[in-house]
Amino acid sequence: MSPNPTNPPQNPLKPHKSPPNPLKPPSNPPHTPLNPPKCPQIPQNPPKSPQRGACSWPTTRCWRGVSPISGCPQFRGVPISGCPNFGMSQFRGAPISGCPQFRDVPISGCPISGCPNFGVSPFRGVPISGCPNFGVSHFGVSPFSGYPQFRGVPFRGVPFWGIPISGYPHFWGVPISGCPISGCPNFGVSPFRGIPNFGVSPQEGRLFLADYALLEGLPTGDIGGHPQFVAAPLCLLWLDPRGRLLPVAIQLSQRPGPGSPIFGPGGGGWALAKLWVRNAHFVLHEMVTHLLHGHFLAEAFAVATHRLPAAHPVHQLLLPHLRFTFHINVLARETLLSPGGVIDQATAVGREGTLALVARGVAALTFRELCVPEDVAERDVGDIPGYHYRDDALEIWDAIHSYVEGIVALFYAEDGEVAEDEELQEWVGEIFTYGVLSNEKSGFPSQLHSRPELVKFLTMIIFCCSARHAAVNSGQYDYAAWMPNTPGTMQRPPPAGDTEATEELLVATMPSPRATGALLGLLSVVSYEGGEPCPLGSRSQDLFVGSAPRSLLAAFRRRLRDTSDRIRARNAALELPYPYLEPGMVQESISI
Repeated sequence: MSPNPTNPPQNPLKPHKSPPNPLKPPSNPPHTPLNPPKCPQIPQNPPKSPQRGACSWPTTRCWRGVSPISGCPQFRGVPISGCPNFGMSQFRGAPISGCPQFRDVPISGCPISGCPNFGVSPFRGVPISGCPNFGVSHFGVSPFSGYPQFRGVPFRGVPFWGIPISGYPHFWGVPISGCPISGCPNFGVSPFRGIPNFGVSPQEGRLFLADYALLEGLPTGDIGGHPQFVAAPLCLLWLDPRGRLLPVAIQLSQRPGPGSPIFGPGGGGWALAKLWVRNAHFVLHEMVTHLLHGHFLAEAFAVATHRLPAAHPVHQLLLPHLRFTFHINVLARETLLSPGGVIDQATAVGREGTLALVARGVAALTFRELCVPEDVAERDVGDIPGYHYRDDALEIWDAIHSYVEGIVALFYAEDGEVAEDEELQEWVGEIFTYGVLSNEKSGFPSQLHSRPELVKFLTMIIFCCSARHAAVNSGQYDYAAWMPNTPGTMQRPPPAGDTEATEELLVATMPSPRATGALLGLLSVVSYEGGEPCPLGSRSQDLFVGSAPRSLLAAFRRRLRDTSDRIRARNAALELPYPYLEPGMVQESISI
């Protein structure tokens, strides 16, 4: 049974005889001394003393209220004025709104002649990788069309599953008439048009499904008085024997029928259908994979952790991984998610649709998808060649897990000590209550009963606040600088019938240069760490003392250096490198 934060039990560690309601500040708060009692280093099985409770009280008082948005993780609003060490100077002086650095740069050799303004280097002083130019030269090439969906980011925000090939007996050049595909009932019943016969048996390849069902019926906004649109497509991709991921069929809605055609590579609407999938991928990536799974969950972790006593080992372990998380989230809410902000200016869903999508994402969130080994196994992507996120993420996960396991063993000699730690149980209960809104279907624990459970939970938090956010965030501008690869909005509704994707229709459907400029202005700022770098393993606020924690940290750093060496050697041989999880580039916290 999870703790009830609105009616906390009596705790002998707290200095108050009757602890106040954490959702409401005390009417007569006691005097807080200018120099609060010094917190002793926590020993194994620490004494439950009034001094220990007094040490936690100022922090607990600061982080007790919440400002809920229906269906979304609940947080207490923290004014940016209360964050003196963080400001726009962290972003190299580049304001988010207005985007004064944006300039129109025609692209030489652009495959869409009607798009002269969607340049690959629109921002002075912003480092550009080879990815935008690669996207331009490979626009419309089928293998690259599947690349961003699969290899570059942890796309679990988009349910992307390995599916039994036996369920698709008619997919290989044979039209389907009135027969839904086994195992995928929403993937239409209308004939597949123009899907080639690959000349191989189905067993020689594998199929994967990218399902954007969370977008169905989502509210959309308008930009400049013009309505915007988003689809909820299904995209089937084939991993061919050469290891290339090829999109082979796209349906732009969740409901099959005559008004929901299935587009294939040989059809006239194929280029337009792929553009709709890229837009859907952008929306889910930004609002669910990035905003919810990254920033909002990290804030829930941070609030609960700051309510722990400063001497608690979990507080000491996690503190470096919460650096600037409150600050960047407050800044985002005040600039990006505010009415009329960049989300309203540059995306189809706008602020209203974003909050609705986050609420859907919370309802669909599972603990397993945030744990890399379980996520890889569940989606059947463990042996896919060239999936660089998986390879790098698993190594970093294992390194974090080993370090956390050693730290936990220093403070908890046996499982019973975990179960009996009242502060620890309150901490995990608050994350369950306010982070995932007590959703038992999520699989998030509301209590921890053993050392392995604690190690796994802490590993998940550190990974999400460091490596996972780096993978989700750092490549945004690289992939989006070539706008047709990642359109933020669509100005025409999705085709409901047999539509020829003319150049004029493509240009009219894509976002305007103004909306593109607003989005690229944002992504150019947030894709690169602007302040003092604190890479994973640096532990900028390391509160542990003694030789044992130092030895564990040294081993952790050695493993990260080995991972860096492997990634650099691999990337040197790749046409399109994947550097985003090179540990030297992974920040230890969500600070941008």
